[in-house]
Amino acid sequence: MNRLLVVRHGQTAWNIEGRIQGSTDIDLDATGREQVLEAAPELAAYEPHRIISSDLRRAVDTARPIAELTGIEIELDKRLRERAYGPWEGLQQHEIAERFPEDHRRWRSQEPLQHPQIETWGDLHRRTAEAVRDIVESEAEGTAIVVCHGGSARQIVGGVLQWSEGAASSLSGMDNAHWADLRRMRSGKWRMFGYNLGVPAPHTVGTSPLAKGQVAGR
Repeated sequence: MNRLLVVRHGQTAWNIEGRIQGSTDIDLDATGREQVLEAAPELAAYEPHRIISSDLRRAVDTARPIAELTGIEIELDKRLRERAYGPWEGLQQHEIAERFPEDHRRWRSQEPLQHPQIETWGDLHRRTAEAVRDIVESEAEGTAIVVCHGGSARQIVGGVLQWSEGAASSLSGMDNAHWADLRRMRSGKWRMFGYNLGVPAPHTVGTSPLAKGQVAGR
C-alpha cells in the first residue's frame, strides 16, 4: 500500500461525558452513527484496497459503512485498540484526580504514569506499529484504511512517519470520524498530507492549515 488513512471512530456517550474509554467496549451513540454514515462516502471515494479495524465495537461500527460501500471485508486486529487505562476506564477527570492524585498530576504534566495496569505510550507505540507493519512495508500500490481510536491513531501516525513515541504523543487528538492521510513517496519515505480531515471536504497540507487539528510540537 502506498496510502494510509488512519480514522478515529465516531462519537460515543463516554466521549461526551468525558469518561476514559481505553479498552472498554463502548457503542457509538446516535450522533456517532450519523457521523460515520456521513464520513463513509468520503472515505470510500479513496477507493481502498483494505480496511483494517480495531476489534472494539465503536471502531468496527465506524468501518462497517465503508465496507458496505466498497464491498471490502473488514480485517479485525486487536492491536489497534485504544491505550488500556485499567482502573481509570469509565472515570471522569475529577474522579481520577480524587482517586489517583499523583498519577493524575503526572498525566496533566505529560509525565509517564506509574500505575502498573495503565499501558505506557511506549507499549502502545510498539503494538500499533506491529499492526500496520505489513501495510507500511508492502510495495503494493493502493490505499488502506485503518479504523482505530484517538490515542492509537496518534501513535500509528507517528510510527509510520518514524517520529519518536514522545513526538507522536504530542499530536492533538483527532475529532470523531475524522482521519489522517499518509502517503508513501517515491523515495520510500512516508509523508502526512492531512490531519483531522473530515466531512464536508478534506484539506491538505500546503493549501490550508491541517484542518481542525494542528500538529503540536512537530
